[in-house]
Amino acid sequence: MSKSTDSQRASTLPAIHAAVVSCDRCPRLREYCAHVAREKRRAFRDDTYWGRPVPGFGDPDARLLLVGLAPAAHGANRTGRVFTGDGSGDFLMAALHRAGFASLGTSRRPDDGLELRDAYITAAVHCAPPANKPAPEELARCLGHLEAELRALPRVRVVVALGRIAFDAYLRALKQRNIVLRPKPAFGHAAVHRLPNGQVLIGCFHPSRQNTNTGKLTAAMMDVAFQRAVRMLGPQPGSAT
Repeated sequence: MSKSTDSQRASTLPAIHAAVVSCDRCPRLREYCAHVAREKRRAFRDDTYWGRPVPGFGDPDARLLLVGLAPAAHGANRTGRVFTGDGSGDFLMAALHRAGFASLGTSRRPDDGLELRDAYITAAVHCAPPANKPAPEELARCLGHLEAELRALPRVRVVVALGRIAFDAYLRALKQRNIVLRPKPAFGHAAVHRLPNGQVLIGCFHPSRQNTNTGKLTAAMMDVAFQRAVRMLGPQPGSAT
């Protein structure tokens, strides 16, 4: 890749992040995020909540893309970094750490030193939704941000969708780019789909407390999904073969 292309891409992701943070397309979500930031949870009463849309995070040269659902009200909506500050973030980061994509096995706060290697995390919706349920029109309005990130991450080869909503959002983003999928891939945990754009899509149950506390998703199950991603990707850049 040329230096000029690297420079263009380096300036693109920050511009996308700025567009996400300043987005006001969904009044209901903006209202809810601001309300949560004012009221706070008792355990975090001394924290200054982010309370705005949360941009993606990770390695701009990533070959692995993770798509989640949305920021948690007292997780990323508090900390300002996706999958950071709650149990879901720690569960996910522990799996990424075991797979070699994360420098730490926890995700507590933006200044914790966590770095992602060869991986980038984003979400189908960038604002925390009430009851973790974005409306269909809110998903549609946020789709442009996901499309922009896909364009700015040209090295992505494997996409892990965390939950059915994220899985469907990624497929809709491909459709917007005129990538036809017939038959439509079906969501399933650790199910692997080779796509006509050369990427591989892997489904994964979302690491929500509802799933991890009930055993619907275990650490071993999440490891299976990421082991399949690792096999599809091959060695990480710069690693010993």
